[in-house]
Amino acid sequence: MNEELTKFHKEVLCNLNSIHGALLRMNRSIQSEGANGIIKWNRSYTRARRRGSKALNLEIAMICCGFNLHKFHLKKSAIKKAA
Repeated sequence: MNEELTKFHKEVLCNLNSIHGALLRMNRSIQSEGANGIIKWNRSYTRARRRGSKALNLEIAMICCGFNLHKFHLKKSAIKKAA
């Protein structure tokens, strides 16, 4: 079991250290920071108000829905102004 785990660990390190792995990591950090930055700074969301796994998942889902609705509203109002 330990030999198999060591083999997987080496494979993971090779994948992460490859050029393709570096590009994927860079792309992931850029994409996630955009939405998180907007939610944290522009919407003044600093910490979770609810406790417990189910309640926290619900809170995150509501925040994501609100974020997406706001984006939709801005896009729709921009189309109306352009027309």
